[in-house]
Amino acid sequence: MDLSLTESQEMLKAAARELVEREFPKEVLLDLDASAGGFRPDLWGKLVDAGWLGALTPAEYGGEGGSLTDAAILFQELGRGPVPGSHLSAAVLGPLIVMEAATPEQKRVILTDVPTGRRILAPAITEPDYGWEPDYFTGTTASRLGGGFLLKGVKLFAQNAFGATHLICPAAVDGGGLGLFLVDASLPGVEVRPMDGFSSGDCEARLDNVEVPHSALLGGGAVNGWQSLERAMMKAIPVLCAYQVGGCERVFEMTLDYSRSRVQFGLPIGRFQRVQDHVIDIVNLLDAARLTAYEALWKLDAGRPAAAEVHTAKIVASEAYYQACNAAHEVHAGLGIMREYGLTLHTKMSRALYHYLGDPAHHKGRLAEALAL
Repeated sequence: MDLSLTESQEMLKAAARELVEREFPKEVLLDLDASAGGFRPDLWGKLVDAGWLGALTPAEYGGEGGSLTDAAILFQELGRGPVPGSHLSAAVLGPLIVMEAATPEQKRVILTDVPTGRRILAPAITEPDYGWEPDYFTGTTASRLGGGFLLKGVKLFAQNAFGATHLICPAAVDGGGLGLFLVDASLPGVEVRPMDGFSSGDCEARLDNVEVPHSALLGGGAVNGWQSLERAMMKAIPVLCAYQVGGCERVFEMTLDYSRSRVQFGLPIGRFQRVQDHVIDIVNLLDAARLTAYEALWKLDAGRPAAAEVHTAKIVASEAYYQACNAAHEVHAGLGIMREYGLTLHTKMSRALYHYLGDPAHHKGRLAEALAL
């Protein structure tokens, strides 16, 4: 197993870091954090111009057709911000769901508009009865109506759905089965709003008697949406983990720099044992998250069985980002909670992503299944 980056991937990483540092300085990130949904069209255009939205979209639809590792390199740099927005949904999970579930004609229509940013996809999956198993997605219903369907339900904690042009919603189809529906966010009865609270990017999507054509059901007449959704999530999770790795990386750098510059009792606080303990904790968390994420990516790109590695990566990366922020606050003390300093941007993001696509408890159960324990 070789987890080292190729020369072209190292160049991609350097270019991505330069773009993030230039276009998303701390002041811009603070402004995005304070804005509704963390979405600004002008900044979205920067990612479009860089070609990042087509990272995983096949070349036949105008994308880059890159590997999951290529996408992860980009998202690790976005995580260093942390840069909020629809990028993970629109460039990774959304297109992966379409590629797994849609008919050839649906893929052509939908994916062609993804790299250009004309179509911004946002999966809206979970509901008030929260969970990441198919039984938790059936509160939203799809009743057959003439040549289409009538959708009713509420989706909660839909990451970065604000600003999306289209939602991808699982719904229980009358007659049985779970369908994946592509819902135009501008249709009557569709309402998307950011959720209040200590989180980043979470939205509520309400579907109040929304009429959609039969073509909105991905896969034509298919109502086996869970299988397609699960395959897509298993590929998207390690890319999400790479974003969390980037967050851990930046939290470590901030904490190390502060431990060197903050002087107490005539010494930099980094000379004190307890502060060193916290810094070493962050190092260990970062290393574990990076290695597990990139092992999962390597196995997926190589076409090898990777279920255990994907579940492990999500367990480790979610805990690492969460606990790294906790340790950083121990070192920074009062300064760390000042919004202008920037550490709380990571703290909020670590909490929001801890549960996204399944929390560590969920993935520990799935890992046990993958290992037949």
